[in-house]
Amino acid sequence: MTMPMKLYVGDILRLKKTHPCGGAEWEVLRTGMDFRVKCLKCGHSVMISRVKLEKDIKKVLKSMGGDVAAPPEQDQ
Repeated sequence: MTMPMKLYVGDILRLKKTHPCGGAEWEVLRTGMDFRVKCLKCGHSVMISRVKLEKDIKKVLKSMGGDVAAPPEQDQ
């Protein structure tokens, strides 16, 4: 079992898939078991589970918690 990533409200994330509007950067609005993230290009917000979000993160662009968290290592 891996530890969940430390993500904070206000973090800016770049996800692997782009939003239909073309934006790939998202702001974290709510944390917990589910996250609410907002597209920085069009402003649309969506709820996404922690597991799905952590798998989809390409890079943490800005962290409100100090250290920039890296995506968890994939064991193969």
